[in-house]
Amino acid sequence: MREINVGTITDLVSELCIRANCDLNKDIEEAFQESLKTEESPVGRDVLQTLISNAQVAREEGVPICQDTGMAVIYIELGMEVHLTGGDLEEAIQEGVRQGYARGYLRNSVVKDPIRRQNTNDNTPAVIHYSVVGGDRVKIIAAPKGAGSENMSTLKMLTPSAGLQGLKSFVVESVSVAGANPCPPVIVGVGVGGTMEKAALLAKKALLRPLGSAPADAFWGEVEAELLESINALGIGPGGFGGRTTALGVHIEPFATHIACLPAAVNMGCHVTRHSEGIL
Repeated sequence: MREINVGTITDLVSELCIRANCDLNKDIEEAFQESLKTEESPVGRDVLQTLISNAQVAREEGVPICQDTGMAVIYIELGMEVHLTGGDLEEAIQEGVRQGYARGYLRNSVVKDPIRRQNTNDNTPAVIHYSVVGGDRVKIIAAPKGAGSENMSTLKMLTPSAGLQGLKSFVVESVSVAGANPCPPVIVGVGVGGTMEKAALLAKKALLRPLGSAPADAFWGEVEAELLESINALGIGPGGFGGRTTALGVHIEPFATHIACLPAAVNMGCHVTRHSEGIL
């Protein structure tokens, strides 16, 4: 059994919150560069170049890529052979968010109550997803989620008879209705199966997959490619100014479901679909 003091978890969460907000993931930046080769719209090319320059400035100067530094979404994979010491795990994670957002001068965007709207002034509470896995390590992923993209996310309880075509139509329609609001070029996370809440979680976790990576099942890889082509044919383009680069990728996470169900969720990731991970 390996002992880990929760203070080290606080420190890592703090660092990951800052890193995710200031250092754009390399796969996204490389996708911008690749899109410049195929984008035919002059305005679209200008937007892509601006996004590349913005990411470089943010990294070099240690400032946020976007003014909306998001609500912190934290994924914790806790090894079964880990014994945590020194305090409460959840409080350690929340303290890490507090410290990270203060130390990184990141905007506090969380309100205590969804109706009364009083700011908590430290960007907590974070949304935390736990999973218990084998081994003696703790893996942490910080994925700040801005409201522009989150507000454009959708969930639909399709009927099984809707089938694959119904799923495709739902995904493309979701992106079309979202338009420029989620700050394209977007990454489209799709969750299919499970139950209502499982589909939504799958869609959000799909955004963590590196761009250009293939799913385990080749069938879904083909569906992703077809959807990406259909979405980029919408003409929304970078920043919503027109062009062929509406999405950088479509990632689908399937799961088993009930014989009478076909839950589907789309979680939009903006052009800075941020996430950073570390292992203790």
